[in-house]
Amino acid sequence: NPKGYVPMLVLDDGSKLTEAAVVLQYIADRRPGTLAPTLGGKDHYRLIEWLNFIATEIHKGFAPLWDSSAPDATKESARTKLATRFGTVEETLAKQSYLTGESFSIADIYLFTIVNWAGMLKVDLTPFPKLQAFMTRVAARPKVHAALKEEGLIK
Repeated sequence: NPKGYVPMLVLDDGSKLTEAAVVLQYIADRRPGTLAPTLGGKDHYRLIEWLNFIATEIHKGFAPLWDSSAPDATKESARTKLATRFGTVEETLAKQSYLTGESFSIADIYLFTIVNWAGMLKVDLTPFPKLQAFMTRVAARPKVHAALKEEGLIK
């Protein structure tokens, strides 16, 4: 990725897409109606809202935890901020199975990927039982399970 970080998707024509929300939307658009609500409807904008929240508040919130030179106080502050963001997710998951309702979407894929870092970065998820249940539910999906296994994240 010329921007120096993942993700980047190289298309068949050699052009490149970057930024997680864009790559995810591109993937969803290959199979309309399966991983994203129909373009233009209110549900589609809720999806975009979640993609942006995950990117700016959760994904970026993990950044200091990856930085080995960050002071412990900075890392604790990041964990505290993440907990408030997880609180928002928890409220939503208390009412529905997935971020946008009862259908699995690209927002759930993105959230799962990022929150899956919690264990290795010492982010406590115990105050968020609905988020933990979501993580278990998504990890059990056959394609997700296969991807986790292929990446060496599970046995």
